[in-house]
Amino acid sequence: MNQPPLLPGALDGATLRTLGVMGGGQLGRMFVHAAQSMGFRTAVLDPDPASPAGLVSHLHIATPYLDAEGLDRLAQSCAAITTEFENVPAPALERLALARPVAPGAQAVAIAQDRHAEKTHFLRCGVPCAPFACVDSPQASAAVQATLLPGILKTCRMGYDGKGQSRVANREELLAAWDRLGRVPCVLEQRLPLAQECSVVLARGWDGHMVHFAPTLNLHREGILAVTEAGGDVLPPATADQAVQAARTLAEGLGYVGVLCVEFFVLQAGSAEARQLGALVVNEIAPRPHNSGHHTLDSCDQSQFELQVRTLAGLPLVQPRQHSAAVMLNLLGDLWPDGGSPPWDQVLSLPGAHLHLYGKQRALPGRKMGHITLTGDDPQAVRRTALQAAAVLGIEAF
Repeated sequence: MNQPPLLPGALDGATLRTLGVMGGGQLGRMFVHAAQSMGFRTAVLDPDPASPAGLVSHLHIATPYLDAEGLDRLAQSCAAITTEFENVPAPALERLALARPVAPGAQAVAIAQDRHAEKTHFLRCGVPCAPFACVDSPQASAAVQATLLPGILKTCRMGYDGKGQSRVANREELLAAWDRLGRVPCVLEQRLPLAQECSVVLARGWDGHMVHFAPTLNLHREGILAVTEAGGDVLPPATADQAVQAARTLAEGLGYVGVLCVEFFVLQAGSAEARQLGALVVNEIAPRPHNSGHHTLDSCDQSQFELQVRTLAGLPLVQPRQHSAAVMLNLLGDLWPDGGSPPWDQVLSLPGAHLHLYGKQRALPGRKMGHITLTGDDPQAVRRTALQAAAVLGIEAF
């Protein structure tokens, strides 16, 4: 499908052309900022009247995601619509697509919403992932191959940031974990010997043209991304090239339009699993901008959110250029003292420090409140500065 471009600054009737986003979290907020900076009006549909994106958008439709009137109002208000998180109901995107261009499409989002469908897509595209089995009954639990244990049991739907999953060592633990997860459909993944985690953020246009950012090295704690390193030789060139090619293959297989993140595991060299599967296996996809791409706001000549605007509007996609090495630190609600604020004055005294807070009104443990990116010319110097910032904030060293 070739989508005619929606030019910035054009007037639809008496108002500037409007781009819409389903979801009002921090990713939607940063999309809104990018769209507004390029001359578009914005509209957000999110049920929370105090959503971060809704607070900064021209229009906030505060209705549930499946509310017919809200969806119709969004479609009537916008020239094209995107989404900021993968759990927007696919039927809502299908309804919107009857009236307006929607990117990514409902089918791609639906695949990302279901781990079994997602892994089936990986295999269909010939991209290796962890060996897995579906667990949706006691009989299925009893029938899993012994080679999948020890493993990680994950709910097929609604799991993110470490939620909806449990490590299991044997069949007894598997059945108990399935009970704890509510006996919903799950997948059991073989636990692999990991050396590193990395990701690729790319953008694919309506015409199939793709551009990408350099792969990043990621560190997770308690299932939540804690640190992203970008620039320099964070990954061996061969591994980076393999990750980019695999990400492009998966996007092509989906007929994807928009910004997509593909997360990978790098297996321990010489392990039996690496000999069987290869050095790099895909973990999951996110049909949207991604936490590991936040550094692009400060380290690249185009951010992942500008690329999201460009893909949605059918504007030219130019290969982004990273001009600075970067380390991104996630800022969780745990850092906020009761009634106070972290020592931002000390952090902002560090060279190359860029603070991004998301406008959330309550700081809760594990809640993503913002991020800070440290940039500079020398990757090692940037890493040292990032370690200083972490020490000031009380973030564990990396």
